[in-house]
Amino acid sequence: MKERIAIIDGLRSPIAKANGKLNDVSADTLGAIITKELVLRNNLEYAQFDEVIIGNVAQPANAANIARVMAIRAGFPQSIPAYTVHRNCASGMQSISSAIEKIHSNQGDLYLVGGMESMSNIPLFYSDEFRNFITKFTYAKSITTKLKLLTSFRLGFLKPTIGLIAGLTDPISGKIMGITAENLANEFKISRDAQDEYALNSHLKAQKAIESGVFKDEIHPIMTKNASIIDDDGVRFNQTIEALNKLNPIFDRFSGTVTAGNSSQVSDGACSLIVCTESKAKQLNLEPIGFIKDYAYAGLDAHRMGLGPIYATKKLFDKTGVSLKDIDVIELNEAFAAQVIANLKAFKSNEFCKKTFNSNALGEIDESILNINGGAIALGHPVGMSGARIVLTALKELKRRDDKLGLATLCIGGGQGASFLLEV
Repeated sequence: MKERIAIIDGLRSPIAKANGKLNDVSADTLGAIITKELVLRNNLEYAQFDEVIIGNVAQPANAANIARVMAIRAGFPQSIPAYTVHRNCASGMQSISSAIEKIHSNQGDLYLVGGMESMSNIPLFYSDEFRNFITKFTYAKSITTKLKLLTSFRLGFLKPTIGLIAGLTDPISGKIMGITAENLANEFKISRDAQDEYALNSHLKAQKAIESGVFKDEIHPIMTKNASIIDDDGVRFNQTIEALNKLNPIFDRFSGTVTAGNSSQVSDGACSLIVCTESKAKQLNLEPIGFIKDYAYAGLDAHRMGLGPIYATKKLFDKTGVSLKDIDVIELNEAFAAQVIANLKAFKSNEFCKKTFNSNALGEIDESILNINGGAIALGHPVGMSGARIVLTALKELKRRDDKLGLATLCIGGGQGASFLLEV
């Protein structure tokens, strides 16, 4: 019997809209602030950790192996190794499962994991033509050659590639993520009204959570030279369906239904967690906030990547014998309203599950336990952070409700899904 894996504690930053309040804070700095505070709050010594494993998607050129940079800045001694993991939107979850695999192979028993992302700082790139021009010009050995090369220069060389858009475009399907949401809206016949209604509820739930202080015990404020950020700033207070209805489609401008209002927000944020064996927690006299019961990753068609949650959850339920009726709290990352609604329809569809898995439907998701405090449409989706964030949020909500089992699940660009079964 494998020993239970404990989440001792977790902490996250407020999530800020990209190019906003955290614009000048690098991902490694943001992660270091949160990590240092988490370690200090739990009265642990940095040297007690076996390793640091952090998820990050848009890894910056000036901080190669950003997990190591973050760890040193957070205060870890040079003797503690660190590495970065990348599984697109599940990078934060991958950090957790990587630590679990190390624990189960007896390579350690105490890990600092999590995810961080500064989507504000995803750079612009010069074109291949300009890069090649600069390379040839730099290595040209004579003035004559350099002058000849100058005649080949074109202003079009300077047109940049926007790194954010390139990163959100799947090279497998060739489509930007929003088009995969349009694909699901068409496949599952999801109306624009249904998507906007879902987005509205996400904002209303998040507003209620902020006003009632629900997130206070999982957020550590961030101080910048210009602002003090204490709450997620993407939530549109008093959002209305009329305001959402006015927005134009942004991915398919002619016949689409996916808008900026019913999509997740581009954001900055960081989340850190302390993971160890149950026996290590007892040895250190630490009370876990919960446990990772099991997890699963699954692959699927990249054009329908938003269905990742049902693919991964089916695999997870088959492994554990757990069923949907056993779950008390669900965090399903809101990449797009259409994507969430498609999963809601797929979970309860005998036709879909028979065709896809040769099984009966997984069951109908009770929306009263789904994303109880809002999701990425309202809060934001810092891609490297979100996987860790929804695990932390689900565990905290289970504690608040005195419930037992939680499911944290998300879709992954490129055609994957991840699901974690949590217990307290």
